[in-house]
Amino acid sequence: MKKKKKKIKKPQPITYPQQLSREEYFKSPIWFGEAPEFVDEINKASDSYIEIAKKNLQPDIDKRNKDNKTKGDFGNVYHSTTLIGDKKFKTLTDYIGATCHNLLLEMGFDMRGHQLFTTEMWVQEFAKDGGGLHTLHTHWNGHISGFYFLKASDKTSMPLFEDPRPGNVMNLLPELDKTKVTYASSQVHYKVQPGRMIFFPSYLPHQYIIDPGIEPFRFIHWNCQAIPKGVLNVVQEK
Repeated sequence: MKKKKKKIKKPQPITYPQQLSREEYFKSPIWFGEAPEFVDEINKASDSYIEIAKKNLQPDIDKRNKDNKTKGDFGNVYHSTTLIGDKKFKTLTDYIGATCHNLLLEMGFDMRGHQLFTTEMWVQEFAKDGGGLHTLHTHWNGHISGFYFLKASDKTSMPLFEDPRPGNVMNLLPELDKTKVTYASSQVHYKVQPGRMIFFPSYLPHQYIIDPGIEPFRFIHWNCQAIPKGVLNVVQEK
């Protein structure tokens, strides 16, 4: 008796979804906008701070120039003392604090048990002869940081932000087109002008590219921190 031959089923072709849905998580926001109404007032209020910073740094500049037979202030950054508590900056400080609070709410954080403080604020001006810069850094123990540009143009330095995910950076592939901001991008920069304001999470690594010294470059920098109200109550009771 002959055995029936079993039919061998042909393998089914591999199919792929015609269309995939994409969702995005763990994103890092950067907010920017224009607030030119503060520029003149804040520039004027900042002048004395920058003059003091220049005076304090001048002996070091003179020594360097004497030792190396160089001239000018190339490569220096004039950094003020704190601006917090100075009434001339109160309007700007209040504006920044309220905006940072709203941005944390926008990000999805519950702020009911926290109170936001502007813990640091200062003004900086890069060297007249160029070479001013900031190396890559973040701001510890903060939640929202930002810049307000007082003197800036397309001929000055600008902020450069970098990918905060070390796991992604260590495995990056070459970008297909560096002129476009894509998922492959590891850096993004923002052009600046007087009155431009930028807010970002304090964990976001950032730097300032080398300033060529063609036009003045001055900006306000700040950090805001949300502190638990329970901690504040303990401190007040003491």
